[in-house]
Amino acid sequence: MNLLRRPWRTAAEASALLIAVVVAFPLYWMVLSAFKPAGEIESSEPRPWTTAPSLDSFRRVFGQQDFGRYFVNSVVVAGSVVIVSALVAFLAATAVTRFRFRFRTTLLIMFLVAQMVPVEALTIPLFFQMRDFGLLNTLGSLILPHIAFSLPFAIWMLQGFVKAVPQALEEAAYIDGASRARFLWQILFPLVFPGLVATSVFSFISAWNDFLFAKSFIISDTSQSTLPMALLVFFKPDDPDWGGVMAASTVMTIPVLVFFVLVQRRLVSGLGGAVKD
Repeated sequence: MNLLRRPWRTAAEASALLIAVVVAFPLYWMVLSAFKPAGEIESSEPRPWTTAPSLDSFRRVFGQQDFGRYFVNSVVVAGSVVIVSALVAFLAATAVTRFRFRFRTTLLIMFLVAQMVPVEALTIPLFFQMRDFGLLNTLGSLILPHIAFSLPFAIWMLQGFVKAVPQALEEAAYIDGASRARFLWQILFPLVFPGLVATSVFSFISAWNDFLFAKSFIISDTSQSTLPMALLVFFKPDDPDWGGVMAASTVMTIPVLVFFVLVQRRLVSGLGGAVKD
């Protein structure tokens, strides 16, 4: 039986390795292009290596006057979205799972339907809404929409984690004298924390890499721009600086990789469902 399984296992491992190589190749090419000198980037015969690595592209990126400000703005936007959406989603998921009220099922279906609406279709209405709120050219115009778009998925996913916590555990906590708030934050919150990490990863990536909202809502005040907008400095229609674009993209990718490294253990258990009876 093991002899029969071994070829299938080898084929599966080879397929997984091939898929990983295909997925990782664009990332490798981006980093490679960031270190290539200008002559090699613009060569008509590109090679998947370089014999003369250079830091000139990174010097141009960090030499931009507002690059540091763009980085801080991206951290503020992504951090705010992650924290606020995680807390609100946790409370909302607890409410729709532990309490029975009218239109509860309808509300859950609305959360799911909200994920089906393309972001592009809502950009213009959101623009007018941000204008009416006086939030154009502010980081708030980027934070609020991303919170709104990340909440439906987060709530829908977290309700499964909350539901998996045994009702008997909650009843035992109340018998021992724990208040509802204490059970919520000291017992339930740690149990569903892996799920919060999993949803936070998606929220972070969406907010960090956002270009559409940043381009649409930050019109004139460039001091409120985020890192994706910094790419436009190097992308000129007549003479694009591909080395600068790739170097800036590499710098943008580093915080995402760091975030993944910090939460990878919680992320695996969160995606797999960590809460059990």
